[in-house]
Amino acid sequence: MTKTYILDTNVLLHDVNAVNNFKDNDIIIPIAVIEELDGFKSHGDELGKNARLTSRRLDELRKKGKLSEGVKLENGGTVRITLDPETALPHHFMMRESDNRIISTAYSMSRDKKSRVIIVSKDINLRLKAEAVGIEAQDYEAGKVKVDEFYTGTVEIDAPADTLGAFYKEKSLDLKAFAPRTFYPNQFVVLRDVANPKHTGIGRVYANEKCDKFTLQPVGQSDPAPWGIKPLNKEQRFAMELLLDDSVSLVTLVGNAGTGKTLISLAAGLQRAIDDNVYRRLIICRSIVPVGKDIGFLPGSKEEKLGVWMGAIYDNLEFLSEKKHPEEGMEQSDYLVESGKVEIASVTHIRGRTLPKQYMIVDDAQNLTPHEVKTILSRAGEGTKVVVTGDPHQIDSPYLDIESNGLTYIVDRFKGQRIYGHITFTKTERSSLAALVAELL
Repeated sequence: MTKTYILDTNVLLHDVNAVNNFKDNDIIIPIAVIEELDGFKSHGDELGKNARLTSRRLDELRKKGKLSEGVKLENGGTVRITLDPETALPHHFMMRESDNRIISTAYSMSRDKKSRVIIVSKDINLRLKAEAVGIEAQDYEAGKVKVDEFYTGTVEIDAPADTLGAFYKEKSLDLKAFAPRTFYPNQFVVLRDVANPKHTGIGRVYANEKCDKFTLQPVGQSDPAPWGIKPLNKEQRFAMELLLDDSVSLVTLVGNAGTGKTLISLAAGLQRAIDDNVYRRLIICRSIVPVGKDIGFLPGSKEEKLGVWMGAIYDNLEFLSEKKHPEEGMEQSDYLVESGKVEIASVTHIRGRTLPKQYMIVDDAQNLTPHEVKTILSRAGEGTKVVVTGDPHQIDSPYLDIESNGLTYIVDRFKGQRIYGHITFTKTERSSLAALVAELL
């Protein structure tokens, strides 16, 4: 039986290719959705861009037929724009609200009983209201990540008693001995001696060009200390290994607040861009999503406006500058920004640029959609390294969750690539209070 999917505005803003992900089924776009897209089209952010893209793609479909009657898609489905029907919804539903008009469309179509009608929306409350009147509603599932299978970047395995000795003597270990276990390039492995569990070895997985042969090589014995920052646990040590390795072009760091993601990323970026001159510039960007009630427009220059949102970045930069230059830490921090060696920008200002030979950090990426993350990563030019950090448990966007945000999307899609590495942090190092907050709250 053919299904009829009625798409909410937030689905089209979340994924401009959404209409192509419902193979062999009918897609309905209520006129209320078109009106909402029209309201977003003048926005200068990613939502505005997606609204314009969606409108253009729907306009292109008009060349193939009348959208009011339904236009056939290449995937076997059809897409149709419908007007508001005469509704029989309870009087509690005010029809001037777009959400209720969308529900009304679904309610009217479901009474025909010609197909299974489903509302697809990122808005939890709309789904609840739809269910209240007997309309099936579901979240937009395309691109969602299975959290219980989330890649952590590290693994512990038991090894025969003689394995560790041979591993450190030969400086290499063929991982086919541990088949059928799956390994990924740049994954870190903790070998635990079955005869003596306290005896462990740590290595990093390397793959050949075809990624069909994996070997484990020991992690360096000396801990790096970029800009005076030493790793406080094995996860931070693993992360620094990836952050300072120029052959790894993309690194993702996931963890709770206070685990050190941003600090060690900045330290490594300053080391490679400022001290080692491997990269032309260090760029730090993050999404601007307010926590709680928005404070509205802010006065001042771009730098002054961003200062409100980028406080955590400036704090870490000042801390590192004072650690590196105790006598003139604040002045050094200001100099790095004013000279252009360090650039702090919002995600919006990155769009449309090409960034060759840069060390780029994308912070708080859990507030980005998969499409926004794709847009940012595609800015990376030749020789650029990108580090993406965030905490999927601290999402401020109303239409994203732990399964559908851009950060977890990257981790799921890039695992297995030779130029990619990932670490999930589990230990808070900011303070004992911060550790308790992360655990108890």
